[in-house]
Amino acid sequence: MKHMNEKWWKNAVVYQIYPRSFKDSNGDGIGDLEGIYEKLDYLAELGIDVIWMSPVYKSPNDDNGYDISDYQDIMDDFGTMDDFDRVLKKAHSLNIKIMMDLVVNHTSDEHKWFIESKKSEDNPYHDYYMWADPDKNGNPPNRWESCFSGSAWEYVESVGQFYLHSFSRKQPDLNWDNPKVREEVFKMMTWWCDKGIDGFRMDVISMISKYPGLPDGPENGNGYTGNTSCDGPNIHKYLREMNEKVLSKYRLITVGECPGVNAEQAKKYANIDGSELDMIFQFEHVSGSALKPCHHGKWDGEAMTMPELRANFTKWQKDLEGCAWNSLFLSNHDQPRCVSRFGNDSEQYRELSAKMLATMTHFQKGTPYVYQGEELGMTNIYFDKLEDYRDIESINYFEEFTESGLMTPEHMMKCLMLRSRDNARTPMQWDDSKQAGFTEGEPWIKVNPNYKKINAAQQLEDPDSVFHYYQKLIRLRKEKDIIVYGEFEPLYREDEQIFAYTRKGDQEKLLTVCNFSDKNAEVEVPEEFKGAECLITNLGRKEFDGKIILNPYEAFVLYYKHQVTEK
Repeated sequence: MKHMNEKWWKNAVVYQIYPRSFKDSNGDGIGDLEGIYEKLDYLAELGIDVIWMSPVYKSPNDDNGYDISDYQDIMDDFGTMDDFDRVLKKAHSLNIKIMMDLVVNHTSDEHKWFIESKKSEDNPYHDYYMWADPDKNGNPPNRWESCFSGSAWEYVESVGQFYLHSFSRKQPDLNWDNPKVREEVFKMMTWWCDKGIDGFRMDVISMISKYPGLPDGPENGNGYTGNTSCDGPNIHKYLREMNEKVLSKYRLITVGECPGVNAEQAKKYANIDGSELDMIFQFEHVSGSALKPCHHGKWDGEAMTMPELRANFTKWQKDLEGCAWNSLFLSNHDQPRCVSRFGNDSEQYRELSAKMLATMTHFQKGTPYVYQGEELGMTNIYFDKLEDYRDIESINYFEEFTESGLMTPEHMMKCLMLRSRDNARTPMQWDDSKQAGFTEGEPWIKVNPNYKKINAAQQLEDPDSVFHYYQKLIRLRKEKDIIVYGEFEPLYREDEQIFAYTRKGDQEKLLTVCNFSDKNAEVEVPEEFKGAECLITNLGRKEFDGKIILNPYEAFVLYYKHQVTEK
């Protein structure tokens, strides 16, 4: 069956690797490219189609590689360009594509462009970055806050100006209004495409266009909310130029990380006319519940309730139908582990809720993204000492909130346990040997102590494991076009426990039912699915007709195909 606007990436499942924590090959405690090479067969067995690799470029590593000093070289920690080429070649031999992490809102302050930029206002590279004069009192030009806490401006005495850094002070923002910057970025992207990579995940790409005059945003807003730096006036002009000069010339997958972008705006970024990007990452479903007061950004925010989550997914599914393509994710390197956040990481319910969350996500319309370890049901780590954290955002906010008296150290530690990015960055749990089989040395960040119970080796041997459940989900996507293209329709919109929806094609229908709670739940299966085939279930249920009582975190998917009789 052929579909309008059919693209290879719509059928794909993407797997994100955080290289520092994936697999260490040389015993230095840091994951590397050789480690990725060693585990490509594992990913082929899982069945994924694309690897999204978090940055491996040359970097001083202030923000774990998202501060790039050379876009066309490899960080020493990870290996060499020859190592990268080996990974690329082997991945392609296994029919796995490689998507690079493109970080071009900012560079490292150790990039040669910035080193030149801060020498003088007359330097040809000065205008590669966002510089501004102090106000009449010698203060920063506005009250913009960094996403990593504190002012977004840093003074440089040699030029008598402040430069903008939406993140760490070692991550100066590029000036995309300068055509030379855009030319340099497009040249670099072309270089990687010619090398043979298959796409780009674009870091905070919605922030590359700043508002003229650098106006103040709302008080107490951080870089995402208060800088008026998301979805700026020239963003679509610059993305269309990128598409015209680079993206359109290759068979790529592109996804833009777009904080601050709503469903209506997303239609422009990921328009089906293909003039900009293929899809975006939006963050409404991971931004916290609107029902609970949130005074300190993400740090005291609670996860969305199931009704809120259902409403959010439904909005994005319905609003983008026929207009743009969704990305589907619950986890990544910046988010807590999804089982701990949306499911239940107790011994009793961890596996069940991991499978339920996967079911809920993978049968929606869009391209699914699996973050490393998600296919094992890995959980948050719950560090109880600040010195165990490595994440610059977590450390900065701990210091700011405790020194100002906004939070006690004890309370802030609890917030970090739930929300810190390091929850997703602990080493991949390969087996039950020392350091979870990640390294023979001392890991750069501690291994989750539950690795004895949660690891790949054990799950590969268990046909009922979370790994094999993900494997089946991915295989089903390749077998049933309706999973990719069927139209989404929510059910039980008011139910407090049940997340259910249908997917409809010309002659096929899917029903997905998930109990999002640790209590039994009653559901009535629609009459049209009487006698339908069960594609997958996390509890082995055999009967699906009429009213049924779902067990805690139970999920199943039914499939019905209308038989057309020839006259």
